[in-house]
Amino acid sequence: MQLARLRCERKAPFPGQTTRPHPIHPRRRTRLPAEIMSTMHLGYNRCMHKFRHTLPKPRIDHLEQMVPYIFALGCARAWMTLIFAAPRVNLDLGFDPHIVFDYSYVVTGVAIALLARRLSPLQEQPWSKLVAAGGMIAASLCIITSSISNEYASALSIVGALLGGIGFCVFLLLNSETLFPLSIVRILLYLAASRFLAVPIVFFCEGMDGIRFMLALIILPLIATACVAFSYNNTPVAERPPRVYPRFVFPWKPLALFAVFSFAYGMREQQIAFGGGIHSSISTAVIMGIVFIAVYFFSDKFSFSALYRSPVFLLACGLLLIPAEGLLGTYVSGYLISMSVTLMSLLISLVFYDLAKRMGIAIIALMGMERIDKLFIVWGNDCADILSAVSPSHLVQEIITLVLILTLILACALLLYKNGWIDWGGHLVDSADLTAEAMHEEKLLIRCDEISKQCRLTPREDEILRLLARGKTYPEIEKELFIASGTLKAHTHHIYTKTGVSGKKELAALFKTQEPEAE
Repeated sequence: MQLARLRCERKAPFPGQTTRPHPIHPRRRTRLPAEIMSTMHLGYNRCMHKFRHTLPKPRIDHLEQMVPYIFALGCARAWMTLIFAAPRVNLDLGFDPHIVFDYSYVVTGVAIALLARRLSPLQEQPWSKLVAAGGMIAASLCIITSSISNEYASALSIVGALLGGIGFCVFLLLNSETLFPLSIVRILLYLAASRFLAVPIVFFCEGMDGIRFMLALIILPLIATACVAFSYNNTPVAERPPRVYPRFVFPWKPLALFAVFSFAYGMREQQIAFGGGIHSSISTAVIMGIVFIAVYFFSDKFSFSALYRSPVFLLACGLLLIPAEGLLGTYVSGYLISMSVTLMSLLISLVFYDLAKRMGIAIIALMGMERIDKLFIVWGNDCADILSAVSPSHLVQEIITLVLILTLILACALLLYKNGWIDWGGHLVDSADLTAEAMHEEKLLIRCDEISKQCRLTPREDEILRLLARGKTYPEIEKELFIASGTLKAHTHHIYTKTGVSGKKELAALFKTQEPEAE
């Protein structure tokens, strides 16, 4: 009692002053007014908001992980530019080997697209990489020999263009299967980086002397094929392109729009100034550099809807500046038209990748048909030649070209947008944050790797685990893996046993990753 009383007494502040004892209530808390509490809570939220925004933003990828992907396509595009699109030496052959290359390229792509059910995945065909590398190297040897020997220059150029078109097309389809398992944002990042990389490779090789330049034309296809094979072999089996895919109606609407852009570019290709063009040129480096910076450094603010609108805007600006070429020159209009077609090519590729991933279609069935755009560039060139032969006046030619291109664009726009936003691109544009979706998808794959490694799953069980994580149903898994229902049930039971779960719900709980709280 005495000890308790001493606790209750307060010490006098001055000598001789007495104080009254008061009971101590340890659980009593002083409550502040509601206005003060609200102000403190608001200040705390503002401080936390500023603190979160000062933290470094997570990027979609690290640069070192891109190296094999970007060197694969970058080296191949540089090779095509050096040997066909912008060759160092133009031989007087009476024909353009680039046109022969384009027709061979298109026929190969369409043939593989029509045979996709038998050939997919193309990476696992034993002849595919040999045809890709061998075709490009043989084309290099033929073109090099034709520049030395004038006697067989025409025949060697035709053979080289045919082999080059076949090898380059097969390589691009192999590369599309390599990129297929990645998220859409990552695919966009890699495509932009590889197209940008091709430009400095071209400028570097053009500065070489004769012998080194010839060696570069042989080494570039080897590097490209080795990089694409390395990237594909490091991809988990369950994430590779499907062997069997459902029947589908080909998405011809985006291809029609791309054909209009290609035709417009073909009609203006002869007037495009130095540094412009859809191949490895300065205009390509500029637009791909902008896309790469936007995706890599500002992935949290990147808008796919802006990417969808940009090609039409750039093409319209380029066409409207054609009458002012006497004042501004051909640089501005030529660069804008080139950048619009390059950006549209990138956009159509993303649309086809998105369709293939969502519908389970073999990517070579879509990308093979996309090669047709090269024909419209050739036909646009032919149309421009016909106009120049019929009409001697340069002003009349420009007016007819402008009216024809604008009419085609308007007709295509009415065809595509008459029922509202078209379905083929709606998923990419309507998604609130594709970057967040891509990062969640990658975290899910990492989680599958962890579960498979910790629980020591077999390769077949690992495939089934990844398909279940992606939300595939049992009939879809049976069809994709060519296994019977009983076999699938047995593998699923083994997965449940090794992971210590009793059903789908508990297995789905294992896939969940901790997400950051929404602000």
